[in-house]
Amino acid sequence: MPYGNLGYNILTLRKLNRLSQEQLAEKIGISRQTVAKWENGETLPDIKSCFEIAKIFNISLDDLLEYKTKDAGLKKQIPNKNFKNNNFLKPPKGKHIFGAVTLGEKGQIIIPKAARDIFNLKCGDRLICLGDENQGLAFLKESDMLEFYNEVMLIYRNDKTDES
Repeated sequence: MPYGNLGYNILTLRKLNRLSQEQLAEKIGISRQTVAKWENGETLPDIKSCFEIAKIFNISLDDLLEYKTKDAGLKKQIPNKNFKNNNFLKPPKGKHIFGAVTLGEKGQIIIPKAARDIFNLKCGDRLICLGDENQGLAFLKESDMLEFYNEVMLIYRNDKTDES
């Protein structure tokens, strides 16, 4: 299956989102066999199904139809034994796999340079660490969080003023 192929993109997105063919089919309102035929390149989804798939995976139609690994800036491909023909697992456009980091004795981590560059992280930046017991950890720049907080508070104040 060639890279950039619509069926391969559906397969990749489905696996990245840990959905079975049956689960994806159910979300779209089609049979599991139809999803299997798309992924194997036997048939193509109609435009309505493409819109549904893009919506399910929160991507644009362009990304669904034309996504290619090199456009995502992914240099290191990760082998996955579950793919036929030695294909590789690739994240959707705008998503990144930066590799593993080691947790230091006092809980410190070193964020990979590629991640620091993409997210414009500089030495001395303060990060807020968020956690979800089901989804894991996330880090936000403190300045971005404060900006978001200020925007929310402005909306809240305007709503209070409108009620008076």
